Amino acid sequence: MQERNLFSGRRGMVLAPLIFCFVFALQGQTRTIQGGDGIVLAAPPVTAVHAITDDYHGTKIEDPYRWLEDAKSPETRAWIDAENQYTQSYLSQVKIRPEIVKTLTALERVDVYAIPSLYGGKYFFEKRLAEENQPSIYMRVGWQGRDERLIDATKLSVDQNTSVNILDVSREGDLLVYGVRQGGADELSIHAMNVNDHKDLADVLPAARYFGVSLSPANKGLYYSRFTPHEGSTVWLHAFGTPQDKDVKVFGGEYHGTELGELDLIDARVTDNQRYLIVQIGHGVPATRDDILVKDLRKPESDFVPLVYGVEAHMEAANIDDRFFLKTDYRAANGRIVEVVPGVQPAQWKPVIGEGKDEIDSFSLVGGKLFVSRLKDVKSETTVYTLEGRETGTLSYPGIGSGSVVYGRPGETEGFYTFLSFISPPAIYRYDTKSGHSEVFGEAKVPFDSSQYEVTQVFYTSKDGTRVPMFIAGKKGLVRDGKAPLLMTGYGGFDVPMLPVWKSEYAWWMEQGGFFALPDLRGGNEYGETWHKAAMFENKQNVFDDFFAAAEYLIKNGYTTPQHFAIRGRSNGGLLMGAAMTQRPDLFSAIWCGYPLLDMLRYENFEFGRAWTTEYGSAENTKDFAYLVRYSPYQNVKPGTKYPAIMFFTGDSDTRVDPLHARKMTALMQAASGSDRPILLHYSLKGGHSAGVSVSQFVEDEADELAFLWAETGGK
Repeated sequence: MQERNLFSGRRGMVLAPLIFCFVFALQGQTRTIQGGDGIVLAAPPVTAVHAITDDYHGTKIEDPYRWLEDAKSPETRAWIDAENQYTQSYLSQVKIRPEIVKTLTALERVDVYAIPSLYGGKYFFEKRLAEENQPSIYMRVGWQGRDERLIDATKLSVDQNTSVNILDVSREGDLLVYGVRQGGADELSIHAMNVNDHKDLADVLPAARYFGVSLSPANKGLYYSRFTPHEGSTVWLHAFGTPQDKDVKVFGGEYHGTELGELDLIDARVTDNQRYLIVQIGHGVPATRDDILVKDLRKPESDFVPLVYGVEAHMEAANIDDRFFLKTDYRAANGRIVEVVPGVQPAQWKPVIGEGKDEIDSFSLVGGKLFVSRLKDVKSETTVYTLEGRETGTLSYPGIGSGSVVYGRPGETEGFYTFLSFISPPAIYRYDTKSGHSEVFGEAKVPFDSSQYEVTQVFYTSKDGTRVPMFIAGKKGLVRDGKAPLLMTGYGGFDVPMLPVWKSEYAWWMEQGGFFALPDLRGGNEYGETWHKAAMFENKQNVFDDFFAAAEYLIKNGYTTPQHFAIRGRSNGGLLMGAAMTQRPDLFSAIWCGYPLLDMLRYENFEFGRAWTTEYGSAENTKDFAYLVRYSPYQNVKPGTKYPAIMFFTGDSDTRVDPLHARKMTALMQAASGSDRPILLHYSLKGGHSAGVSVSQFVEDEADELAFLWAETGGK
C-alpha cells in the first residue's frame, strides 16, 4: 500500500482519528530512553491530545497539539516546565559538559570589537571586555586616543541579558542614538545621549520593531520606520523635546494610490550629507521587489520622488553629494552597479560596473570610491573602483573566509572592513582609501591555534544533477576513516549566502577531533538570484535534497558515518532540520533544531510569518498547499519510525518565529518515535531569535547543544 501523509488523506477523507489513537498508544507505553555515553532516561512526559480538524481546500487535516499554541495558558506553562526538567535530567548525565563549558568560556571570554564609525574626529563602536557579559558603547577621540565608555550595558539589567547597539551619530559626534534590547527579542527601544555631558535626552521611543532610525538635519529629531503587526510599516518624524503622540507621519499606508500593507516592509534613513531621506519598500521577506523613493530635505515641502519604482528586482542604494548608485539584479541575475537620477526610467540608468560571472554580494561607497564584493564560488573577493567604474585595486584577505567591503562614510578617507573564517576569529581592519594601506583596529585573541586546522572546499552533485559547493574544516591530517564525529549545518533560503564564519561551537568541535561541514544549498544567493529562485515555493525540496546529497557525499568519502553524524540549524535552517528528521532519519544520529519553522500550514498566522509568504507560499492557496503539505515537518511525522536523537531549542523571547512550532513538534515526535533515542525540548525563558543574551547564558546554551550532539554521535 502506498504510504501517505499521516495527517492528511485524499480529498474529503479523514484518516487522522485512527492515527492519533496510535500516537497516544505509543506515548502511553512504559519505555526506557537510551542516550549516548550511557545516558538513561525515563519515557518523556505524556502530552494530552486535543485534536482540531482543519479543512484545506477539501483535504481535512488534524492537529493533535493545537492547544500548545497558547504560550500563556497554565497548561502550556506546566508542560514547558515538565519538558525543561526532562531535558535537564538528560544534560546532568553528560560527562563532558563541564569541560565544554570550560573550553567555550575560554573561547568566548576575550575582548571583542564591532566596526567603528568616524564622526567629528571621534570613533564610535561597541566593545565587550573579556570578563563582561555584554558589549558596551565606546568613543575614542582620534586614532590614538583612549577608549571612553559611553553606555555601560552590563549595568542595564540584573541578569545582564539586556544589550545595546549604535543606531546613529550626529555628524559632529556630539549626539548618540542607540537601541536597547531585552534578551533575544526583535523589538528594541530607542534612546539618545548628549555625548558632551554623557546625559540621555528625555526622549525615549518604546520597544518596537524599527527598520530604520536616523537623525534629522540639524539634529532636531529622529526619522524612524516602525512595524506594527497585521498593519505594516510607517515612517515618522519625532521632534526632540515633544511627546511621541505628536510625531508626524511622513510616509506609509499608501503611495500614489497603491495600498501598502503588512508585507510591504519600509526602511527609512537620512543620507550621510543629510540632504535626502531615502525610503526603501521591500515587498515581502525576501522582497519580490524593492522600491526606493527619495525626499530632498533641503526642500521641506517636496514630495518623494522615485529612484526606482515598480521594477521587479532587488535594489540597494548609496549616495554621495547629489549622486545615487544602485546595486541591482534587474536584467543581471548576478548583479550590476548603475548610477541613477531620481525620476528617470531604467532605460536611462548609467552603467558603472557590469554583470560578471560571479555574484555581487555587497557594495559600499567610502572616500569617494566604490567597494564591490563578489562571491567567487562562495569566497569573498573585493575590488575597488572609481565612481566611474574604473578598477583601481583589490582588498587582500588572509585565506578562505568571509571578508566584508569597506564600511565608512562617503566623504571620509578611511573606513573599516572585517575578515573571519571557520578557523580564523574575527579581525577588524582600518583602511586608508588614499593609500590602500590596512592596519588592525581590533581582533579577538582567541586561544585557538589556527595553524593546526584547514578549510577545504569540495563540490558534489545533488539529486537533480546540480553542482553544489561545500566547505569542510578540521584538524590538518585528520584521517577519513568514518570514525570522526561530523557536525554539519545549513540554511538554504531568503537570498542569504552561507559564508565561512567563526563560531566557538565549531572551533570546539574541531578541537575534539571532529569535522565541520557547511554546504551552500540552493535558496541563498551564492550564485545570484537564479540560485535563490531554484529553492523557493514549490522548489523548496531542492534545499533538502542538496542537504541530503551533502551528507551522502561526506559518508561516501569517509568523513563520517550516520552513527557519528550531527546536524544543526536554526530559523529557516530549523525547517531544514525538520525536513531532515522526517525525510531522511537514516542519515543522522543527532539533530539540534533551533527556533524552527515546522508547521508550514499555519506558520503565517503567527509573529512575523505573514511576511515570509513571498518565500514559502501560503496554505490558503490551493497550489501552495499542495507542496507545503508534502514537506511540512509537522504533517509528515510517521508513528513508529526510528527517529534519531533530537533537541528542539527555542525561547519565550522569540518574537520572529513563534515558539509554538518547537512545542508542538516536540510533543508529536516524543509520542511518535519508534526508537529509544532521546527527544528533548530546550526552552529558554529568557532567550529569543535575535542576539542579545549574556555571554554567560550563551555559553550555557551552547554547552547544552554541544553536550547533546557530542554524546549522541559517539564523541569521546
